[in-house]
Amino acid sequence: MIVTTTSNIEGKQIEQYLGLVSGEVILGANVVRDFLASITDIIGGRSGTYESKLAEGRDMAVEEMVKKARNMGANAVVGVDLDFETLRDGMMMCIATGTAVKVKE
Repeated sequence: MIVTTTSNIEGKQIEQYLGLVSGEVILGANVVRDFLASITDIIGGRSGTYESKLAEGRDMAVEEMVKKARNMGANAVVGVDLDFETLRDGMMMCIATGTAVKVKE
């Protein structure tokens, strides 16, 4: 399935707009990970632990969105937007939204 942040797909014609699709994921971070990330913040550098958690959330949200688009009969999702929010200590939410479409093969 084609997934893109653009509103169209180069070289493809959108035949039908099927509707909005989204994938939502809420992830928790554990106490040890938070502690290690805070040390990284104090001494400087990147927090690889949190970066991988963000990537995991993004991938899971996009996967859920794609699954919903397939169930609608889509073969692509256009206009994809990703949002990340902190809900409370140790909780993160990732939302992927887009428009499910059928493109001419």
